[in-house]
Amino acid sequence: MTQHSILARVSRLAKAEVTALLKQAEDPERLYEQLVREYTDTVRAAEAAVAAAAVDLRLLEADHQEDVEAARGWGERAREASAKADELRAAQRAGLADRFDHLAKVALGHQLRAERDAWAAEPLIASQRDALALLEAGLGRVRERLAELHAHRDEPAARARRDAAARTRMLDALRGVDLLDPAGELRRFADKVRREEAKALGKQEIAVSSLDTQFERTDTLADPAEIESRLAALKSAG
Repeated sequence: MTQHSILARVSRLAKAEVTALLKQAEDPERLYEQLVREYTDTVRAAEAAVAAAAVDLRLLEADHQEDVEAARGWGERAREASAKADELRAAQRAGLADRFDHLAKVALGHQLRAERDAWAAEPLIASQRDALALLEAGLGRVRERLAELHAHRDEPAARARRDAAARTRMLDALRGVDLLDPAGELRRFADKVRREEAKALGKQEIAVSSLDTQFERTDTLADPAEIESRLAALKSAG
């Protein structure tokens, strides 16, 4: 499967509203199995395509970098050869100077070819980056759709478990109620509430007592003069 065909397939499946399709289907179970197979196969194909596209991009970028470095290197050689030619010509060695000028021209030719190769690779690299980004984004959306499918399948079972648990709690509550003495049950419930409130008040009183005790211990924890000084500072700051 080509990269273009995978992109088209990923785009098509990513746009599908799987939950709506299942709700409208005449045979939801059959459609569910079909969609799971198609989405699972597409995820695998897209993952392979993403991996291949990433490798291709790295190779293109490596070749481009080599061309850029080659152009830079040939340019440096050309400058060195030209400088040597000028030096020899100043020393009245025109024949040898011409040879170095020729070497400089050869180096410049290599530099030009390397630059052209680098320029030609840039649109390919940009296109490959775009394709890789599209594949990665599409793969993410297809994975989300596949997760929606699994959630749609799991939802009825989860709802059934919640309903069963609620029924069990209700039955347990009913077993504890004496239908022949509802007033007595209400009194016991009210007593339970009052006990819980009393416990809460007791905890508050204990907390307040503990706080009072902590404040009372300041006489032994620090110098009273320091305490007075800090208190005065707090009041003056306020």
